[in-house]
Amino acid sequence: MGEAAASPAAAARSAAAARREAGRGEAGDMTKTLTPSDLSAIEAAVREAETRTSGEIYCVVAEESAHYGETPLVWAAAVALLGPAVLLLGGVHVSAPDLFEGWTSAQVGAVAEAAARSALMGAILMQAVLFAVVAVVVSIRGVRLALTPRGIKRHEVKRRATGIFLSKNLHLTRERTGVLIFVSLAERMAEIVADEGIAQHVETKVWDKAMAALAEGLKRGEPAAGFAAAVGLCGDVLAERFPPHPGDNPNELPDAVVLLPRV
Repeated sequence: MGEAAASPAAAARSAAAARREAGRGEAGDMTKTLTPSDLSAIEAAVREAETRTSGEIYCVVAEESAHYGETPLVWAAAVALLGPAVLLLGGVHVSAPDLFEGWTSAQVGAVAEAAARSALMGAILMQAVLFAVVAVVVSIRGVRLALTPRGIKRHEVKRRATGIFLSKNLHLTRERTGVLIFVSLAERMAEIVADEGIAQHVETKVWDKAMAALAEGLKRGEPAAGFAAAVGLCGDVLAERFPPHPGDNPNELPDAVVLLPRV
């Protein structure tokens, strides 16, 4: 158990090195709800795979990996700041050549100053209205997710996967052979996180194959089949590198799929 006592930071670094996305995470309808029979099928696949290896496979499905509360604020601020500039660049002008005919320069200056103050207040009011309206619209979950940059979503999915890997103690298995298969529904992305005991011996393309199988099942609307295929491929890799120890192959992690609600 000496290896299992390694620091969480070290485990996070080794896990991060082994993470891979499911075909860039965009294939298929990943919002399909897993039925009880789907969950049972995935659990059975995990149980079968672990009979062939001393490794541990852990499956997690999350509704989303982050709330992305900053997205409405960023979009609202951008639109509010750029709105008046767009109007000016678009050529909004007021032309009244005879309006000030016969006025003194002092009178014209006073009117111009008042007009400038009114224009400034109008611009500020317009910015406030734009900020409020855009913030409310982008706060709608579907809009918020659509307008969040893909890179940010990818980062949050990876961060959530690594956090789950550590919080569920996958880095504390006896031989450092824990594997997390993580799917985040809202972002339509998936991750595999493997502990350092595996990452040292397994090539990247092996996890790519598992994630491709998962993505294909989700694309067909058959999440249980996709998960089972991914679990089977992970099990094959673990069985080759980390065969079971006869008479000493404890089940260190639950086989059931863990379902996580919105954050």
